[in-house]
Amino acid sequence: MENEEKKRFLTSKAVGTLRSIRVITDTKTGVQYLFVNNGYAGGLTLLVDKDGKPLIDKSKRYEK
Repeated sequence: MENEEKKRFLTSKAVGTLRSIRVITDTKTGVQYLFVNNGYAGGLTLLVDKDGKPLIDKSKRYEK
């Protein structure tokens, strides 16, 4: 299962150990999420453009 998850989601930039900001990209859709954590607290949200539509990473080819 862990190997499957690594293929499904890519993490761009993990900074720090207790405090970090990461952009997670779904490799099947290209949709991007922002994950922020500080110690034991954290949050995940969908990244959207100015029109409220999901941001999609178009630099790579994803499954359709």
